[in-house]
Amino acid sequence: MGISTLVRSVLAYDPGISPEEGGLPGLDVLVDVMGSINLYGIIAIVGAFALAATAWAYGHFGSSPGAEQTGKRGLLVATGSALLLGAANGIIAFFSALGERVE
Repeated sequence: MGISTLVRSVLAYDPGISPEEGGLPGLDVLVDVMGSINLYGIIAIVGAFALAATAWAYGHFGSSPGAEQTGKRGLLVATGSALLLGAANGIIAFFSALGERVE
């Protein structure tokens, strides 16, 4: 056995660990907690969106370019955050499935 084969066999060790339901108690509670955190995040984003829209309007009608730019930036951040929170399950599922295919 050459050094290359030895290194490859050590580095390619598969520990055989995969996600399984029912291994530990409290999984249902943890799923509920994560769903609630996601919901609170989305509700907070709605508030941030409203505040940013108000800042944009104030900056526009009050001739304050700094406030207007801040409002626009806030709307973009709120929109991106809502997109990420809404797609969290899909994004995690996609990369988890992609990770399972890595050899």
